[in-house]
Amino acid sequence: MPHHLQVSAPPRSRLTLLLALAGPALGLAPGCEAPGSTLPRSPRTGEMSVRPGINAELKQGNIELWVERFEGESREVYQGRHRIVEMVGAGPGMRIADVGAGTGFFAEMFAERVGPQGRVYAVEIIPEFLEHIRTRAASQGLDNLVTVLCTEDSVELPPRSIDLAFICDTYHHFEYPKSTLATLHEALAPGGEVIVVDFKRIPGVSREWVVNHVRGGQDEVIEEMASAGFEVVSRGDDLDFLNENYVMRLRRR
Repeated sequence: MPHHLQVSAPPRSRLTLLLALAGPALGLAPGCEAPGSTLPRSPRTGEMSVRPGINAELKQGNIELWVERFEGESREVYQGRHRIVEMVGAGPGMRIADVGAGTGFFAEMFAERVGPQGRVYAVEIIPEFLEHIRTRAASQGLDNLVTVLCTEDSVELPPRSIDLAFICDTYHHFEYPKSTLATLHEALAPGGEVIVVDFKRIPGVSREWVVNHVRGGQDEVIEEMASAGFEVVSRGDDLDFLNENYVMRLRRR
């Protein structure tokens, strides 16, 4: 796939494996490894992967399957998509990046709102998703919606090219969050904002699938984004139409 490099991890040494198994006892956070780890690293920055293989299932293609999954009324964010878009506050002339656009339904809604003077970038690592988005955008006459093939450590957008980034159920798919967030920070105009929609990961409360699939909860996301130069504007604690997901707004410092 263009602009993408999958780094395979060689067999672990016995010591590394023992340290990985003993991680909780040693105080190692999920996704962290002891020195000498053989986890994949970003080919661009050298950052260690926080979740190897997190995008493997997506890379298998089968766009019909993903349309069914992502655009089913049983999916909470799809059911609440209109209210989420209202909260984002997209308006005429804005430049918005839908990072991890998936099948593109949010990108299409944003494109309608920003109008011909605005621009929406559908950012994805899966070429099949981008082809699907291009086809649907053309059929709807959305000339202001363009696709961007990103990598797992970069959003691949020019500096100061967007006013707002929208990341829905995608943050936990960032395999190299520090590297990705650094490029996102650079892509945003001064004072630009980020909307993060993701699963509430609360052990003992969230579904088992969420706990196993999502590597960190909202507080962990805030901490990582603060380190990357973003500050919280709203945590979305007053939302009443989502149960499994939170919606929060952050601003580029």
